[in-house]
Amino acid sequence: MRVAPSPALPQQTAAEQVRSVLARAVSLSLTLDGETYDLLGAHTVGARGRITLHPPADTPLAYHLADRLARLPLGAPDVRLDLTDIAPTALRDRVRARVALTGRLAPAVPGAPGPLRLDLARVVLRTHAGATEVAPGAYALASPDPLALEEAALLSHLADAHADLVGDLVVLAGARLPHGVVRTLPLAMDQHAVSLRCEYGEGHCDLRLLFPGPARDAAEAGDMVRRLLTAPRCGHHHDHS
Repeated sequence: MRVAPSPALPQQTAAEQVRSVLARAVSLSLTLDGETYDLLGAHTVGARGRITLHPPADTPLAYHLADRLARLPLGAPDVRLDLTDIAPTALRDRVRARVALTGRLAPAVPGAPGPLRLDLARVVLRTHAGATEVAPGAYALASPDPLALEEAALLSHLADAHADLVGDLVVLAGARLPHGVVRTLPLAMDQHAVSLRCEYGEGHCDLRLLFPGPARDAAEAGDMVRRLLTAPRCGHHHDHS
């Protein structure tokens, strides 16, 4: 059974989650006229979340885009970008979130070939909790989590080099965690908390342990994990779902 997180605990907003997914994403898929293309290392995210695509030359996508833009000199093709946020550790269910962005493509520099900008119309975030629509304005004003780019390395290091610490963190849940856990791995980390995936013979639950304070970088995140383990037990706040 899933329990909704307490609203009193610091959480990333949906817009911040989307910006964090985009910040660490290396690949995405683009759907244009019913055709889907996978892009690897072919997008950048600028100020206010502005997305620019750099489609490789001499590829089916490049020809498709050139044709569509040539046929619509006064308009722009509608496209959808899909991104999947995957946990860096070897969980059973590694998909943490999916993001869909829809809008229109136009030359980044008007009248010039090359990179294309996405004029955003709609943003949807999907997690295990359901789908959330994010207003483009809220998306533009949000910032990625400060640990977004370092999260994968932090979680992988915690899982590979500090399995004992992961076990100690699970103990913080005390009697609130159901019995029968067969494996626990780091699931996520943001400036506010570290989340663990507790797997059972069938199913799992996720445990979110709130840091004593916000972490602004990897060094502070490591310090916050250590402080979690040394703080008085009564001072911990956590959710599990």
